[in-house]
Amino acid sequence: MKKLICIFLLLSGFCLTAIAQKNSVYLFAYFKNNGQDGLHLAYSTNAYEWKALKNDSSFLKPTVSKDKLMRDPCIIRGADGLFHMVWTVSWKDKGIGYASSKDLINWSEQQFLPVMAKEDGARNTWAPEITYDAKTKTYMIYWASTITGKFAETASALEDGYNHRMYYVTTKDFKTFSDTKLLYDPGFNVIDATIVQNGKQFVMFLKDETREPAQKNLKIAWSDELTGPYTKASEPITGQYWAEGPTTLRIGKDWMVYFDKYRDHRYGAIISSDLKDWKDVSDQISLPKGLRHGTILTITKKELAKLQTQ
Repeated sequence: MKKLICIFLLLSGFCLTAIAQKNSVYLFAYFKNNGQDGLHLAYSTNAYEWKALKNDSSFLKPTVSKDKLMRDPCIIRGADGLFHMVWTVSWKDKGIGYASSKDLINWSEQQFLPVMAKEDGARNTWAPEITYDAKTKTYMIYWASTITGKFAETASALEDGYNHRMYYVTTKDFKTFSDTKLLYDPGFNVIDATIVQNGKQFVMFLKDETREPAQKNLKIAWSDELTGPYTKASEPITGQYWAEGPTTLRIGKDWMVYFDKYRDHRYGAIISSDLKDWKDVSDQISLPKGLRHGTILTITKKELAKLQTQ
């Protein structure tokens, strides 16, 4: 009898998972050009073929910071049921943009979060992302910044002398925030981190931005806690091309990582079942023309239907 019950529960769990996948779709939040026109969205039912929504026009135009850009949008569904989004507002500002929405159509008033304002030498605040820690019921917002004079051992005169590390704040309500702290110093210039949970661990996908000698590839680090410490970065998981802006999703037992092959003016993707051995599937994906750095989340078919009316 116990074996029968176990089999029933296992099958029920499988069915529930199958039903959840059947009723959901993937949504890609991204920007185009310099991010001046705002948020773009595309969807996919199989994670390979993506179609732009709203004729690939903007769902939300940027209003904050003097540059009023909306680059590198990151959207997650919060524990409160709201969609929370952060983005890069400028190439040289000391803060990021934030807004929330119930339906991805109607957004709250955009806010400027001055997360690097207390750092006199901060030159930028790039590619912010949000990850939720269910154990502590806390959101972590993290991004890449260069602070003049810090980490001189990895400084380069090339690419305007940028020499980034990852920084973060935490919040439980997007109203009050912790002080800014250093999240990750891998011993090299690092940008474009995205963190997802894998069992009891957190996995950070990141870009090694080293210019001399050029790396410009994606790597992985792990931690038992969302706020770190994270391990030494892995060997590159991408090939002999320059890659940036990773975003990832799970398809069954597989991990799929999308990224911008920005020198080749095209998007790439790799897939792995163990986060160690990776297969390039770039020739199998199809994305809207001009899609730039963004993030992927899962929404329901009902939510997609509303987006398709726009």
